[in-house]
Amino acid sequence: MSRVKLNLIAAACENMGIGVNGALPWRLKKEMAYFTTMTTKVKDPSKLNAVIMGRRTWDCIPDKYRPLSDRVNIVLTHNVDAVKEKVPEGVVVVPGLDEAVQYIEGREDIESTWVIGGSSIYQAAMTHPNCGKIYLTEIQKSFNCDTFFPNIDKQQFHLVNEEEIPEERQSEGEISYFFRVYKRL
Repeated sequence: MSRVKLNLIAAACENMGIGVNGALPWRLKKEMAYFTTMTTKVKDPSKLNAVIMGRRTWDCIPDKYRPLSDRVNIVLTHNVDAVKEKVPEGVVVVPGLDEAVQYIEGREDIESTWVIGGSSIYQAAMTHPNCGKIYLTEIQKSFNCDTFFPNIDKQQFHLVNEEEIPEERQSEGEISYFFRVYKRL
């Protein structure tokens, strides 16, 4: 049994949209800070977390934030050699989720693993045997999106409360949202 647990993290609006034209459809500073905290925070200071993303998600991260700091960045692509040439040193490029899990298992310094998009990577992670939890920020508004978070099977995933995750409604400007955690049964 693999010791690598996949945590998915995303923000989605009422129609489950997560992106438009390669960008986030909203600007939520506190929500972005939550993402950064969740994906970087470790209990053991000698360890790092890994973030797994598809190549399009990698391409959508603004240059100044790439690779995501203080995390092991893993990019999934069918075109490994071409992408390897373009990414900075230290960014891991593999053809799929299983290879990413194998890579993480081979390292002793990775504490948590976060899947950060996009749609097809989330879909693969949700059906992967190592999937543990989905950290979904549910934005209480609809936005025009061209990229969507997959449907969460409520038979497989149940809403849970976690101590460090605030349960109350969050607000930024005219947008309110909830931090939700779904745990796989």
